[in-house]
Amino acid sequence: MEIQREESGSKGGFFIENEGKRAALMTYTMAGETRMIIDHTEVDDSLRGTGAGKRLVAAGVEFARKNKLTVLPLCPFAKAIISKTPEFQDVLK
Repeated sequence: MEIQREESGSKGGFFIENEGKRAALMTYTMAGETRMIIDHTEVDDSLRGTGAGKRLVAAGVEFARKNKLTVLPLCPFAKAIISKTPEFQDVLK
């Protein structure tokens, strides 16, 4: 399961394809030059229980670190994952 990223203007997302269709997605919106707002995470039933959602959040956190961004997780799933994972919390402001 390869995680891919797409971006268009101030919006973007990380996604996983399974059997040729998008099966997991985490979207974000950039708020200025330094803040990434994670606004939605969705995982298809075909990938539930595989850790796909957490992997997408991890990809977002890594992207934020590389680009010196802070993260505001408005998505309840992303917020829960980040709060339960101390090594992800350095990107919070």
